[in-house]
Amino acid sequence: MKLIQPFPGWRPKEELVEKISAPPYDVLNRQEAYELAKDNPDSFLHVSKAEIDLPDDISPYDNKVYETAKQRYISMQQRGLLKQDPAPYFYFYRLIMDGREQLGLVAAASVLAYDENRIKKHEFTRPAKEDDRTRISETLGAHSGPVFLTYRHSTAIDKIAANWISSQTPVYDFIADDGIKHTLWLVDDEITISDLIEAFEALDCLYIADGHHRSAAASRVAAIRQKQQADHGPSGANRFLSVIFPDNQMRILDYNRVVCDLNGLSHDEFLAAVGENFTVIPSPTPFKPQQPNSFGMYIAKKWYQLKLESDKIDSSNPVARLDVSLLNQYLLEPILGIKDPRRDPRIDFVGGIRGLQGLVDRVDSKEMEVAFSMYPTALSELMSVADAGEVMPPKSTWFEPKLRDGLVIQEI
Repeated sequence: MKLIQPFPGWRPKEELVEKISAPPYDVLNRQEAYELAKDNPDSFLHVSKAEIDLPDDISPYDNKVYETAKQRYISMQQRGLLKQDPAPYFYFYRLIMDGREQLGLVAAASVLAYDENRIKKHEFTRPAKEDDRTRISETLGAHSGPVFLTYRHSTAIDKIAANWISSQTPVYDFIADDGIKHTLWLVDDEITISDLIEAFEALDCLYIADGHHRSAAASRVAAIRQKQQADHGPSGANRFLSVIFPDNQMRILDYNRVVCDLNGLSHDEFLAAVGENFTVIPSPTPFKPQQPNSFGMYIAKKWYQLKLESDKIDSSNPVARLDVSLLNQYLLEPILGIKDPRRDPRIDFVGGIRGLQGLVDRVDSKEMEVAFSMYPTALSELMSVADAGEVMPPKSTWFEPKLRDGLVIQEI
């Protein structure tokens, strides 16, 4: 089975793409999604985050949420808001944020390649979120939120992409409400499609940048459909929706941490404990680390710089040397008692797109007690961990810009 294949995507009508396409389901909380979609009945958030149309006491995992999502999705198709392309195509997808652009390929990636680790992982998944994505794909009969993949850049793929977008007119070209410019080209030429399949087939592997729950869910859906195949015939479930970018165009932001208490310590006791492994330097301004092994800390309306000495770092271990691992090893676990950041409800994570003010707001509101600003994980570090077959700590990377949900949908 080839690593990627084209597919006949379901897409918004051109004049409605700004209204329909939406931010990913997992970057907005329920209230944020409601506010964004309440005056826009055509927003795809009514499908991808259907709990916004139900009473607040309804769990996002309630059966009513999935049924509401299905009803909304079918309605969008029946009303002609979404149309299916007449044949299997690829799609080039360019995003421009703050003058910086990245160009990727929308394709149906192989579930078998994922299962056999040719599409490499670097995170564990949370069972509840994986169940949720499995149910939404099964209920819709479609993958609507793409998995964000990357690869070590290829001159052959770069050349195909440059030739195509320079000679073709995009089907979408708009600036979303977050200021990011989204442009989509349809690739309907059989020779170009074949060239892209073979150029990607020449790659050793792809890497999941963002979307571990969506890809794991796609694998589960494929297994379910395989068992049903005798009754229903083959489907597109052996592939999953992806957008694939070269590594030299990717941007990772910091992924910061906030903790709701000091594990029974006073402020002075906590600062003394931190000082046993870190050099603690008061900072007159909010501190954003500019190099690895350096952390910012905000507590009691004060900022500090935390610096970890190199002799405490195992540089030979691709996971242990990550800043997120070092913070876990020397502070979160031994001082704050957070042994499993994936499951401990006392810790939360704040994407770098919200800035340092996002940390200050969480602490000053008394919701959280202390915040930590991080230096961004490098993409080369992600690839090293994946190549070693290891797993990074949760919430190690925050990629920007984000891909739109509902821009191209893969039917399964």
